[in-house]
Amino acid sequence: MREFEFVVRFSEGTDELMDLFYEYPSLRSRSSVCSSTEDVMWRVDHVVGTPEGLSAFEEVFTDETRCNECLDAPDCHTHRDYHVLDRSDHSMTVYTYREEVSNCHSIPRYVLEHVGPGVIFESSRRAGEYRWRILYPGDHPLGELYETIEAQLRDGLQLDVEHLTNAGNWDAEARIAADLSSAHWEALETAVEHGYYERPRKVTVEDLSDVLDVPRSTVQYRLRTAEDIVMSQLGDPEA
Repeated sequence: MREFEFVVRFSEGTDELMDLFYEYPSLRSRSSVCSSTEDVMWRVDHVVGTPEGLSAFEEVFTDETRCNECLDAPDCHTHRDYHVLDRSDHSMTVYTYREEVSNCHSIPRYVLEHVGPGVIFESSRRAGEYRWRILYPGDHPLGELYETIEAQLRDGLQLDVEHLTNAGNWDAEARIAADLSSAHWEALETAVEHGYYERPRKVTVEDLSDVLDVPRSTVQYRLRTAEDIVMSQLGDPEA
């Protein structure tokens, strides 16, 4: 198995959805599931950000009259359904089902055309970039795929290949979930919920200590060890 990363970089003003990540810098999204055939695509996206950023994201992302994936045009004529699975002040999860994906010039569509079935996709969005991590069987050359996508990009978009390696670290989230204790999860979730990781921070460790009703040193220790676990797993491709 091999993997590579495509990164589509968006200039401001080139895409309504991607512009939101410029407008709300704390806004982030990632897919936990993304699968496609030549006919349909289904995915689950997890989004975090400020309440204002999430509301703006939901309005644009779930608009069935526009496409969130097209690279050559702002929209394509395909059927799509969006369902918000859960929602809080700082996070939301959205399920997407698309039909007639062969009519949409998206990363999955191009990859399937050149690589064939058996491909697994991960994706994430942040200010200025839409990143795709792709796992595929065999040893297909990527030069033609890259040139095909690059030739179809509309103005303001740029395609880069980040790396091409043997597959690894695809179960990082599962390892993180296994390594974090319930106390770690409680500290992290409370910190996110109250804006500790926003810029500027909305609360201090002392504030979190009051919310959790545990000593300040304990909260600080739990946050630091949880952050170490997350970064060590996500940052080590050989893990």
